[in-house]
Amino acid sequence: MNRHPGGEAQTLHLLENIEWKKEMKALDLGAGEGDTVRILKSFGLEAHGVDLFPRGSDVEIGDFLHLQYSSDSIDLCISQCAFFVSRDQKNALSECWRVLKKGGFLLLSDLDTGNLLKMAEQTGFTILRQEDQTLLWREYYLEAIWNDSFCCDEYKLLQKEYKGKKLRYTMLVGRKE
Repeated sequence: MNRHPGGEAQTLHLLENIEWKKEMKALDLGAGEGDTVRILKSFGLEAHGVDLFPRGSDVEIGDFLHLQYSSDSIDLCISQCAFFVSRDQKNALSECWRVLKKGGFLLLSDLDTGNLLKMAEQTGFTILRQEDQTLLWREYYLEAIWNDSFCCDEYKLLQKEYKGKKLRYTMLVGRKE
């Protein structure tokens, strides 16, 4: 099973939305097993991954709500299906803003209760692209239910907490101007 909706194809789709250069420093937030980190490295980017519970050699222990990176030090922050689980998307976006250099990119696909775009804009990001990818998430979610293979216990808690509420899965491409 993919570790996030859309798997590698979704990661590549996010990357298609920006002009990236090999010398860019990239940070995957909620990196898990490090699949996205390895993809970024295969394109020649200097890539690092952060996760509370890393499951891969390319991922370091860390909390994306309290990054151990200097301000204005990263060219690209990417996160797929992780900010929502933290229950603090606003702070996650603020941390991305803090570590990104001017002109740096935010590539995000995540669960959305309808306010993700507004939060990103209020943080200061210029949104270059927004895309509803709820169908990808539904497919991922149904497969996880079917296989009893949720990536983390938090999803089971979220399932109860948001039962009956309309969740979307949104892709945002933002830039720190």
